[in-house]
Amino acid sequence: MPIDLKKIKYKELGFFRFKKFAGRYLLTNEEGGHIFLTTADFHRFLTGQLDKNSPVGLKLMEQNFFKKKLNLSHVAQTYRRKKSFLFSGPSLHILVVTLRCNHRCIYCHASAKKTTDGLNWDMTPQTARQSLDIIFKTTSPTVIIEFQGGEPLLNWPVIELVVKEAKAKAKKTGKNLELRLVSNFSLLDDVKYHFLLKNKVSLCTSLDGPQKVHDQNRVLIDRQTGGSHRQVIKWLKRSHRDYPQLLKKGYIWQTAAIITVSRFSLPYYREIIDEYVKLGFNNIFLRPLDPFGLSKKIWNKIGYNTRDFINFYRRSLDYIIDLNLKGIKFEERFTKYFLTKILTDKDLNMVDWRSPCGAGLGQLAYNYNGDVYTCDEGRMLSMTGDENFRLGNVAQKTYKELVSHPVVRTTCSASCLIGLPGCHDCAYEPYCGVCPIYNYVEQKNIFGQMPNNDRCRLSRAILDYIFKKLEDPKSRQVFLDWLDVKKS
Repeated sequence: MPIDLKKIKYKELGFFRFKKFAGRYLLTNEEGGHIFLTTADFHRFLTGQLDKNSPVGLKLMEQNFFKKKLNLSHVAQTYRRKKSFLFSGPSLHILVVTLRCNHRCIYCHASAKKTTDGLNWDMTPQTARQSLDIIFKTTSPTVIIEFQGGEPLLNWPVIELVVKEAKAKAKKTGKNLELRLVSNFSLLDDVKYHFLLKNKVSLCTSLDGPQKVHDQNRVLIDRQTGGSHRQVIKWLKRSHRDYPQLLKKGYIWQTAAIITVSRFSLPYYREIIDEYVKLGFNNIFLRPLDPFGLSKKIWNKIGYNTRDFINFYRRSLDYIIDLNLKGIKFEERFTKYFLTKILTDKDLNMVDWRSPCGAGLGQLAYNYNGDVYTCDEGRMLSMTGDENFRLGNVAQKTYKELVSHPVVRTTCSASCLIGLPGCHDCAYEPYCGVCPIYNYVEQKNIFGQMPNNDRCRLSRAILDYIFKKLEDPKSRQVFLDWLDVKKS
């Protein structure tokens, strides 16, 4: 039954957003608080007829939904903590040391070049040093340098150089340094492996599931070594076997793996998760394809619609929850990211899913030739000839000129949900984020048209399912265990 707007007690109500949810109402507020109300309680809440001392009334007060009982100091502290990334500057610096690659992945986002295409696609030592000079000008107390490609191990001399000189610069500037390598592992050998471990470089690879799935998605050009899956499994097993001893020596990072879901992957959700469990991983990040690079050109062959991925995600999450209920602790990281925002006052600061996004504010991407982009997505787009997200070159621009570039300010504005139609009044605004480059590629405008935006549909569907699962006591307890928080 519609409510009479004249009866709403606006002066008593704190700020909130709401949506209908399975016959009830889900209310959220700016600091991330949430509560489900029956239709009757929702109407009583709006009209001032709800008993504030009832269980529902007390929970609404605890979550700061009443203006008169608002703990403004707590709200301000929580909001500031969740948006603390705005005060630090870019911490993630993606260094593309080569565009050459010995794989031909069906969904390649990087538009990689062949290994035989020559060294013109490799970062030179001079460009690497100029990039380091820019990187260590960041105002962030933490510097994360992530080696990417192509296949970064094809330019091993520059990786060695950057590792050594970055450590020296970190010592001189007092910054906390993290070094990461994202590699397919097929070119890893004992010398490289020990160098990376000795210098505390964390390792990450791609694992798309069991062999039949992985080798379909990720094609190793030189098949004499037995295929991509065989190579990555070899080094994953070794690194996991070595980890207990490495931990004693201060190497705290377990080798990580990421999955990209193609159309071919969709039927194999159980097999993919089982592969990760079998190899000793305790989590997986189920991420969909992005319409960048090579994948955009052959989307009709390898892509899928949002509904297909959501079905894959739901089945996967159900299976993961069942594993946890059987005593196998295993997390889905995308879900955990949202849960952290929903159930705690923390934010894991995923640059792709925050407001504003990390483009130029939380990350910068340095191409092999020294060109600097707002983010890796902007760099990927450049490989199609579109340079709209290029900020300059390390040989010509200062750090200040790069981060104060008009494109950085524009992408910041375009990713602030509070100012975007379709986002500012969405109940999921406190938990979500947009990608202006995705909007630009898909909708020809960095300001996304959310009713027709597949990324928006994806995030809304995932959050719908998470909130549905939160209403199930067993699933909720699994989620609380992931976050290591007490029952709430």
